[in-house]
Amino acid sequence: MDYELFKDLFTLENIMDLIEKYRSFGPLPGLLLPMLEAFLPFLPLFIFVMANANAFGLWFGFLLSWIGSTVGALLVFLLVRKYGQKRMLRFLKKSPKVQKLMAWVERHGFGPLFILLCFPFTPSAVVNIVAGLSKISIAQYMLAVLTGKMVMIFTMSFVGYDIKSLITQPARTAIVGVIIFILWYVGKRIEIKMNISTKKHRNYEK
Repeated sequence: MDYELFKDLFTLENIMDLIEKYRSFGPLPGLLLPMLEAFLPFLPLFIFVMANANAFGLWFGFLLSWIGSTVGALLVFLLVRKYGQKRMLRFLKKSPKVQKLMAWVERHGFGPLFILLCFPFTPSAVVNIVAGLSKISIAQYMLAVLTGKMVMIFTMSFVGYDIKSLITQPARTAIVGVIIFILWYVGKRIEIKMNISTKKHRNYEK
C-alpha cells in the first residue's frame, strides 16, 4: 500500500468515524470480539480493547473487554479439560512446549499463572490450553484468570482509551510506546524464566 494512501486512510477524522460506527453496533461486539480472541489468538486483542475503551469509555469499555476475554479463556479451559483426553486433542500433549508448561503449572499453581495472565504479550492462549490439560483445579484457574485478566485488560484500556490524544500528542504516544515495550519485555522475560525453570526441574529429576 502506498504511504500517502495509508496516511489518508488513518487520519484522526477517519479513525474517530470508525469508532463512532463501532459504537453504533452496541456493546455486543465489545463482548464477543475479546471472547473470540481466546479461540483465535492471532486476532489483535489490544486493538479490540482499545476500540472498546474509545467507543464506550474507559470503565465500561474495560468491563466489556474483561468479561469477554475472561469468559473466552474459561470456555477454552473447560473445553480442553473435558475433551483434552480425546483422540482429536491428544496431539496437544505431545508438544514439548505444552509438556513444559503443564509441569510448570502443576508445580507452581496460582501465583505464576496470575503473573503470566497479567501481561498482554505472554502466550495466554497456550496457558489456557495447558491449564485445561493439567491437574490444576477449576476454582484455582478461574481465580487466576479473573484477577490476571483484570490487571491486563485495565492496563491496555488505560494505555489506549484516548486515541485522539495518542494521535495529536506525540509525547503521550512515546510514553505509551515505552509502556507497551516494557509490558512486552517483562512478558518475554517471564516466559524465558519459566522455560529455564522447567528445564532445571527436569534435569534435577534425571
